[in-house]
Amino acid sequence: MTVIDDARVGGTPAQTRQNPPAGEGVPRGGKSRRRGRRRRWRRGGPRAAAYAALDLGTNNCRLLVAEPTAHGFRVVDAFSRIVRLGEGLGRANQLGEPAILRAIEALKVCRSKIDSNGVVRARLIATEACRAAVNGPVFIERVERETGLALEVVDRRTEAYLAVTGCANLADPQADAVVVFDIGGGSTEIIWLEGMQSSGRTEPGERVRAWESMPTGVVTLAERHGGAHVTREGFEAMVADVGALVAGFAERAGIAASQRGFHLLGTSGTVTTIAGVHLALPRYDRRQVDGLWMTDPEVSEVIDHLLDTGYDERVANPCIGRERADLVLAGCAILEAIRRAFPSERLRIADRGLREGILMTMMREDGVWRGGWGT
Repeated sequence: MTVIDDARVGGTPAQTRQNPPAGEGVPRGGKSRRRGRRRRWRRGGPRAAAYAALDLGTNNCRLLVAEPTAHGFRVVDAFSRIVRLGEGLGRANQLGEPAILRAIEALKVCRSKIDSNGVVRARLIATEACRAAVNGPVFIERVERETGLALEVVDRRTEAYLAVTGCANLADPQADAVVVFDIGGGSTEIIWLEGMQSSGRTEPGERVRAWESMPTGVVTLAERHGGAHVTREGFEAMVADVGALVAGFAERAGIAASQRGFHLLGTSGTVTTIAGVHLALPRYDRRQVDGLWMTDPEVSEVIDHLLDTGYDERVANPCIGRERADLVLAGCAILEAIRRAFPSERLRIADRGLREGILMTMMREDGVWRGGWGT
């Protein structure tokens, strides 16, 4: 089982929610009841035995089910599947039927896990693909009709705050500034986080100095430039595209890179893949990746190595595989643009983020750590 400690530092300001959190809790109507066949999961009461966080992104569908412990939570079930919901979105501006079917099948698995674990509070969010697609609202209605899950389409600010809440406890406590980034399938969130000591605050949401959500991610960038066969010239073109998007944020937050102890903190499939390749893992192992520090030359070495490998070699790498082989270099290009805008000697890898941020926020709202939960 995975145990996340120090979850009490989490917290997303309530004002970051644009709409009522429709993906939380127990059935419609706000009253708690025993599980039924077609229960709709919505906001519910405190002191839940198990919590669930679902993130339906442009590329992945991910679920975590966890129970509170004394100072954090214990993951009791999890699910992750690449569904590529945003496939072709940049060209057609709508979700395609094959992608919708893949997502719904994955969501049915999530529903089954939520039911079987006795979850009584959940938050189920959808991000960039559903925000951008003209048929996003129709898709959300179809998901509820076919799975009983009521997805909440969150705004970009909420997504950024949840991501930083989930991984901020990996920031160096001695650093006066950290730039946190989350490279997604359809968008990339980047946040300037003030240090705990310099700010005098512990909650991540209160230490955000600036943030930006860039409308590009590994799926959209790879579809625009090609991801299976990438030359160094093509890679630089991708970096330039992202660099233009990150320039405005760099103007506002560039001073962060000059502050004491500054480092980058990345949470995404891109950075965890880079870490796995760096460690030459025979298979991906979260225990070795989450919290890993990489130096700037080590990151450059992995990116150079991946640029020198062909598509088939990337498929054969156990930390990449067929599902990521055509996306990983697009992710590297986004990372490279961030590294050039915010030079840093260190990058910390987080295999935690948005879902953990959701869980920590719900548990803090319910006061579970004040209630004497045991480990």
